[in-house]
Amino acid sequence: MSQPKAELRGAYFSLAVLAAVNTLNYLDRYVVAGVLPRISEEFGLNKAQGGTLQMVFVLVYMLVSPASGYLGDRIQRRHVVAGSVFLWSLATVGSGLAGTFVALLGARAVLGVGEAGYGTVAPAIISDLFPRERRTRMLAYFFVAMPVGAAVGYALGGWIGDAYSWRLAFFLGGAPGRVASALMLFTREPARGATEGGPAVHEKIPLGEGLRRLAPNRVYLASTGGLTLLTFSIGGLAIWMPTFLEKERGMDPSQAGFIFGACTLVAGMAGTILGGVLGDRADKRRPGGGMWLAGTAMLAAAPFMFLTATVQWVPLIFGLAFVAQVGLFVNTGPINAAVVNAVPPSYRSFAVGLSNLTLHALGDAISPPLIGAVADASSLARAIQVNTLPVVLGGLCMMWGARQHAHKDRPAAS
Repeated sequence: MSQPKAELRGAYFSLAVLAAVNTLNYLDRYVVAGVLPRISEEFGLNKAQGGTLQMVFVLVYMLVSPASGYLGDRIQRRHVVAGSVFLWSLATVGSGLAGTFVALLGARAVLGVGEAGYGTVAPAIISDLFPRERRTRMLAYFFVAMPVGAAVGYALGGWIGDAYSWRLAFFLGGAPGRVASALMLFTREPARGATEGGPAVHEKIPLGEGLRRLAPNRVYLASTGGLTLLTFSIGGLAIWMPTFLEKERGMDPSQAGFIFGACTLVAGMAGTILGGVLGDRADKRRPGGGMWLAGTAMLAAAPFMFLTATVQWVPLIFGLAFVAQVGLFVNTGPINAAVVNAVPPSYRSFAVGLSNLTLHALGDAISPPLIGAVADASSLARAIQVNTLPVVLGGLCMMWGARQHAHKDRPAAS
């Protein structure tokens, strides 16, 4: 469907603001990793205590997500986003003001509340700004902020924390959010279902009814399952790969983290944008084409990921890791588009929130310790090889979902 030029300009402005906010989202989320050594020194933390800073954030984020999505289906979503950004920005600045470890944990918990409000609502806004034939690409532009924001967060925390203080890193990370929060108030609030080709939707679905409708939705279940398995694998790989390079391949610690981070940044950007463009084309060619693309990319990435932990020559390791990560990040746009396209606009934010709860609870919240346990029993190389299995299962899950899509098990938007 074509859109008037003025409406399209407004949609692109909203997308640009949402993408900028998403960059800050991941910056504020990961700046703590860059300053963790300095925090540990000041508060006398061991590694387990330091790890709870991220664990508390993830737990709060995933638990609050369904409630935030439920709220986003009922009030103006740009107000939810603006309030969420303002809240998490205050939490980031508050992290720099924390005088005790307990206070810092509290600030990270509040960060999780704010980011949950944003993460569940933003994809639903984008789905109502752009028609289905361009939606995967636009979601990819939005999600490319993930590797960019994470990389900037790592770099900002490491540089500012080392050169000045870890508190200043939090102050600088949280400051732009207040500007972004104000900008959200100047974006357009699209009507729910505005780009679905039918009348705008104002139906408010009760919580129990939303769960009842999602339970038999095979496309939604498959896309959420594939996203969860992908998050499990990527979450574990991000945590343990630098340690593997240092401990089992003999790399210098600073070089291992920097080179792998740069590899992830470039591969993440390239794969996410490529997946967005190819996903829209695939959906035009066949029903569920984006899901077929996602499943194929995951299955193609699996052997490269396995070989990354098998070979000994370091340059070849990075080459294989780069190809594997491009294949994994290709999925970002198509899988997230599958989640939002699988449900009607009336409870889309809630569906995204429930998906976020699942992918974190069964994904990156549990993969690092499980992979660590496998490494303790054998080696990190073996653990990374085993971590290929979720990628294969995720690919098969997406292909099964594409078959359900083609069989028209997906509910029509209403």
